[in-house]
Amino acid sequence: MRMSPGEDQKLTRKERRDQARADRKAIEAQHSQMQARRKRLAQLGAAAVAAIVVIAVVVAVAGSGGTNHATHLGTTGAIAAEHEVESLLTGIHQESNALGDPKAPVTLQYFGDLECPICREFTLGALPTLISKYVRANKLRIEYHSMETATREPSVFREQQSAALAAGKQNLLWYYIELFYHQQGTEDSGYVTPTYLLERAKQVPGLNVSKWEEERHNPAFETILEKDAEETGKRGFTGTPSFLLGKTGGELSVFSTVSLTEAGAFEAAINSLIKK
Repeated sequence: MRMSPGEDQKLTRKERRDQARADRKAIEAQHSQMQARRKRLAQLGAAAVAAIVVIAVVVAVAGSGGTNHATHLGTTGAIAAEHEVESLLTGIHQESNALGDPKAPVTLQYFGDLECPICREFTLGALPTLISKYVRANKLRIEYHSMETATREPSVFREQQSAALAAGKQNLLWYYIELFYHQQGTEDSGYVTPTYLLERAKQVPGLNVSKWEEERHNPAFETILEKDAEETGKRGFTGTPSFLLGKTGGELSVFSTVSLTEAGAFEAAINSLIKK
């Protein structure tokens, strides 16, 4: 159950993190229930298709010796992610954690956890429309900020978010976070390792990986993460993604929407601010 902003400010950071995790799990459960009926109907047809696929895979593995099938699938997915992210972001101004023209009339602050599956829904759902329709048109500027919810270990959270901030030192943070979300692993599986973070860095076009490695443990990033944590506590955020929206250079307000996959509510709010 969500608490009021006043009550939430009295919680410790760990309690806020635990509350955010519980809220996010509840949202995931609701999504699963809504999709359950649809999945049950699809399963009858899927079973027949699956049988055909299994036979095809067996034949393929038998013919190839079964040595690189999984590797090939992983490589194919990585290449697809790279192409999709590059198509979305190429040519858009980036600076530190911000995407878009600094003079854009509207600013959206996006608070996320790189391991959060609901953040992934937004990043792959409503966000591309906002980027293509508003950021490219110099009407919207988006800042990425950190909030720990899905990542169980605080040390891992700091390491992965700092990896993104290190890419931001080369004005490539948005490539890094997009590639991370596109290739996000299963929650609580421990998939985020130094190797995983390095592989994402190697995918970022134009990133000097050696400089990125040097920057990853920059003590200044701790200050940035602390500042983000203070802001989320002050605003009473209990889950990711969370948003602040408003006129650039002015006071930003908490923005909420019932859908993270459809951009309609974001568009209406942005258009209203632009008219003002």
